[in-house]
Amino acid sequence: AAPAGPLLCGPGLRRSEAGLLVTKCGLLRHRPGGGGAFWVDSQQKRYVPAKGDHVIGIVTAKAGDVFKLDVGGSDAASLSYLAFEGATKRNRPNVQVGDLIYGQLLVANKDMEPEMVCIDSSGKSSGMGIIGPDGFLFKVSLGLIRKLLAPKCEIIQELSQLYPFELVLGMNGRIWVKAKTVQQTLIIVNILEASEYMTAEQRKQAFAKVSG
Repeated sequence: AAPAGPLLCGPGLRRSEAGLLVTKCGLLRHRPGGGGAFWVDSQQKRYVPAKGDHVIGIVTAKAGDVFKLDVGGSDAASLSYLAFEGATKRNRPNVQVGDLIYGQLLVANKDMEPEMVCIDSSGKSSGMGIIGPDGFLFKVSLGLIRKLLAPKCEIIQELSQLYPFELVLGMNGRIWVKAKTVQQTLIIVNILEASEYMTAEQRKQAFAKVSG
Protein backbone atom coordinates (compact mmCIF):
# COMPACT_ATOMS: atom_id res chain seq x y z
CA ALA A 1 0.00 0.00 0.00
CA ALA A 2 1.17 3.53 -0.73
CA PRO A 3 2.36 5.35 2.42
CA ALA A 4 -0.01 7.94 3.83
CA GLY A 5 1.04 11.58 3.98
CA PRO A 6 2.87 13.98 1.66
CA LEU A 7 5.91 12.81 -0.29
CA LEU A 8 8.89 15.13 0.17
CA CYS A 9 11.39 15.65 -2.65
CA GLY A 10 14.87 16.67 -1.55
CA PRO A 11 18.02 17.71 -3.43
CA GLY A 12 18.56 16.06 -6.80
CA LEU A 13 14.86 15.49 -7.52
CA ARG A 14 12.27 17.68 -9.23
CA ARG A 15 8.55 17.18 -9.79
CA SER A 16 7.11 17.34 -13.29
CA GLU A 17 3.91 16.32 -15.09
CA ALA A 18 5.58 13.03 -16.01
CA GLY A 19 6.53 12.31 -12.41
CA LEU A 20 9.82 12.75 -10.60
CA LEU A 21 12.88 13.84 -12.54
CA VAL A 22 16.41 13.16 -11.33
CA THR A 23 18.65 16.24 -11.73
CA LYS A 24 21.89 14.89 -10.20
CA CYS A 25 24.03 11.77 -10.38
CA GLY A 26 24.29 9.84 -7.13
CA LEU A 27 22.58 7.38 -4.81
CA LEU A 28 18.82 7.59 -4.27
CA ARG A 29 18.11 7.86 -0.53
CA HIS A 30 14.86 7.44 1.37
CA ARG A 31 13.78 8.42 4.86
CA PRO A 32 10.50 6.84 6.09
CA GLY A 33 7.81 8.74 7.97
CA GLY A 34 4.51 10.06 6.62
CA GLY A 35 4.74 9.81 2.87
CA GLY A 36 8.51 9.59 3.16
CA ALA A 37 11.32 11.75 1.86
CA PHE A 38 13.50 11.00 -1.15
CA TRP A 39 16.71 12.71 -2.26
CA VAL A 40 19.85 12.02 -4.29
CA ASP A 41 23.08 11.77 -2.31
CA SER A 42 25.73 13.08 -4.70
CA GLN A 43 29.44 13.78 -4.35
CA GLN A 44 29.14 17.43 -5.34
CA LYS A 45 31.69 19.92 -4.02
CA ARG A 46 29.70 23.11 -4.70
CA TYR A 47 27.69 24.19 -1.68
CA VAL A 48 24.28 25.84 -2.05
CA PRO A 49 23.32 27.66 1.19
CA ALA A 50 20.14 26.34 2.83
CA LYS A 51 18.20 27.75 5.78
CA GLY A 52 19.04 25.98 9.04
CA ASP A 53 22.41 24.61 7.90
CA HIS A 54 25.27 24.77 10.38
CA VAL A 55 28.35 25.95 8.47
CA ILE A 56 31.94 27.07 8.95
CA GLY A 57 32.52 30.55 7.55
CA ILE A 58 35.72 32.54 6.99
CA VAL A 59 35.52 36.27 7.85
CA THR A 60 36.52 38.22 4.73
CA ALA A 61 35.52 41.79 5.64
CA LYS A 62 33.82 44.04 8.15
CA ALA A 63 31.22 46.49 6.84
CA GLY A 64 29.87 48.73 9.60
CA ASP A 65 28.16 46.53 12.18
CA VAL A 66 28.11 43.50 9.89
CA PHE A 67 30.78 40.91 9.12
CA LYS A 68 31.02 39.29 5.68
CA LEU A 69 31.85 35.60 5.56
CA ASP A 70 32.81 33.16 2.85
CA VAL A 71 30.64 30.07 3.39
CA GLY A 72 31.44 28.41 0.07
CA GLY A 73 28.34 29.61 -1.80
CA SER A 74 28.11 32.06 -4.69
CA ASP A 75 27.42 34.99 -2.30
CA ALA A 76 29.08 36.03 0.93
CA ALA A 77 27.01 35.60 4.10
CA SER A 78 26.36 38.46 6.53
CA LEU A 79 26.72 38.19 10.31
CA SER A 80 25.67 40.94 12.71
CA TYR A 81 27.89 41.63 15.72
CA LEU A 82 24.70 41.27 17.82
CA ALA A 83 24.21 37.68 16.63
CA PHE A 84 26.55 36.36 19.36
CA GLU A 85 25.61 35.27 22.87
CA GLY A 86 25.82 38.20 25.29
CA ALA A 87 26.72 40.71 22.56
CA THR A 88 25.64 44.35 23.04
CA LYS A 89 26.70 47.70 21.58
CA ARG A 90 29.24 48.03 24.38
CA ASN A 91 30.24 44.38 24.55
CA ARG A 92 31.13 43.50 20.96
CA PRO A 93 32.69 40.17 19.96
CA ASN A 94 36.36 40.29 19.00
CA VAL A 95 36.07 39.16 15.39
CA GLN A 96 38.95 39.71 12.96
CA VAL A 97 39.30 39.19 9.21
CA GLY A 98 40.50 35.63 8.64
CA ASP A 99 38.76 34.20 11.72
CA LEU A 100 36.77 30.97 11.40
CA ILE A 101 33.20 31.10 12.67
CA TYR A 102 30.79 28.21 13.20
CA GLY A 103 27.17 29.31 12.93
CA GLN A 104 23.73 28.65 11.50
CA LEU A 105 22.15 30.11 8.38
CA LEU A 106 19.02 32.02 9.39
CA VAL A 107 18.18 33.25 5.87
CA ALA A 108 19.19 31.48 2.65
CA ASN A 109 17.42 31.75 -0.68
CA LYS A 110 18.38 32.58 -4.25
CA ASP A 111 17.07 36.18 -4.05
CA MET A 112 18.88 37.29 -0.86
CA GLU A 113 22.39 37.03 0.52
CA PRO A 114 22.68 34.39 3.26
CA GLU A 115 22.39 35.62 6.85
CA MET A 116 24.26 33.80 9.60
CA VAL A 117 23.81 33.78 13.39
CA CYS A 118 25.80 32.28 16.28
CA ILE A 119 22.88 31.96 18.71
CA ASP A 120 19.86 29.68 18.88
CA SER A 121 16.22 30.73 19.38
CA SER A 122 16.81 31.21 23.12
CA GLY A 123 19.84 33.45 22.61
CA LYS A 124 22.40 30.80 23.63
CA SER A 125 25.53 29.99 21.62
CA SER A 126 24.93 26.19 21.72
CA GLY A 127 28.52 25.55 20.63
CA MET A 128 28.50 28.19 17.89
CA GLY A 129 30.89 31.13 17.64
CA ILE A 130 34.54 31.84 16.85
CA ILE A 131 36.67 28.73 16.32
CA GLY A 132 40.08 28.73 18.01
CA PRO A 133 43.16 29.95 16.10
CA ASP A 134 44.90 26.56 16.16
CA GLY A 135 43.74 23.46 14.35
CA PHE A 136 43.44 22.58 10.67
CA LEU A 137 40.67 23.50 8.23
CA PHE A 138 40.07 21.41 5.11
CA LYS A 139 37.32 20.73 2.60
CA VAL A 140 35.58 17.49 1.65
CA SER A 141 32.58 16.55 -0.50
CA LEU A 142 29.08 17.30 0.76
CA GLY A 143 28.28 13.58 0.63
CA LEU A 144 31.07 12.78 3.11
CA ILE A 145 29.90 15.56 5.45
CA ARG A 146 26.39 14.09 5.54
CA LYS A 147 27.88 10.67 6.29
CA LEU A 148 29.98 12.07 9.16
CA LEU A 149 27.00 13.97 10.62
CA ALA A 150 24.82 10.86 10.72
CA PRO A 151 23.94 9.65 14.24
CA LYS A 152 26.41 7.07 15.60
CA CYS A 153 28.75 7.52 12.62
CA GLU A 154 31.22 4.60 12.70
CA ILE A 155 34.06 6.72 11.30
CA ILE A 156 33.82 9.25 14.15
CA GLN A 157 33.46 6.51 16.76
CA GLU A 158 36.57 4.73 15.46
CA LEU A 159 38.56 7.99 15.34
CA SER A 160 37.64 8.83 18.93
CA GLN A 161 39.45 5.66 20.05
CA LEU A 162 42.71 6.81 18.43
CA TYR A 163 43.44 10.20 20.01
CA PRO A 164 41.52 12.88 21.87
CA PHE A 165 40.63 15.67 19.43
CA GLU A 166 38.21 18.51 18.73
CA LEU A 167 36.12 18.40 15.58
CA VAL A 168 33.76 20.89 13.89
CA LEU A 169 31.73 19.75 10.88
CA GLY A 170 30.10 22.28 8.55
CA MET A 171 27.29 21.35 6.15
CA ASN A 172 29.19 23.43 3.56
CA GLY A 173 31.86 20.73 3.28
CA ARG A 174 34.37 22.27 5.68
CA ILE A 175 35.93 20.41 8.58
CA TRP A 176 38.07 21.87 11.39
CA VAL A 177 40.06 19.48 13.53
CA LYS A 178 42.56 19.90 16.35
CA ALA A 179 44.43 17.15 18.22
CA LYS A 180 47.16 17.35 20.87
CA THR A 181 50.00 17.50 18.33
CA VAL A 182 50.34 18.58 14.70
CA GLN A 183 51.20 14.99 13.71
CA GLN A 184 48.04 13.59 15.32
CA THR A 185 45.96 16.35 13.69
CA LEU A 186 47.32 15.50 10.23
CA ILE A 187 46.72 11.76 10.75
CA ILE A 188 43.06 12.46 11.57
CA VAL A 189 42.76 14.77 8.55
CA ASN A 190 44.20 12.10 6.22
CA ILE A 191 41.88 9.40 7.61
CA LEU A 192 38.81 11.62 7.27
CA GLU A 193 39.70 12.57 3.68
CA ALA A 194 40.34 8.93 2.72
CA SER A 195 37.26 7.54 4.52
CA GLU A 196 34.99 8.64 1.67
CA TYR A 197 36.46 5.94 -0.58
CA MET A 198 37.38 3.29 2.02
CA THR A 199 35.35 0.27 3.04
CA ALA A 200 34.86 -0.58 6.73
CA GLU A 201 37.57 -3.25 6.44
CA GLN A 202 40.04 -0.85 4.82
CA ARG A 203 39.36 1.66 7.60
CA LYS A 204 40.12 -0.98 10.25
CA GLN A 205 43.44 -1.73 8.56
CA ALA A 206 44.31 1.98 8.44
CA PHE A 207 43.43 2.40 12.14
CA ALA A 208 45.50 -0.67 13.03
CA LYS A 209 48.56 0.81 11.25
CA VAL A 210 48.21 4.16 13.01
CA SER A 211 47.50 2.74 16.48
CA GLY A 212 50.28 0.18 16.10
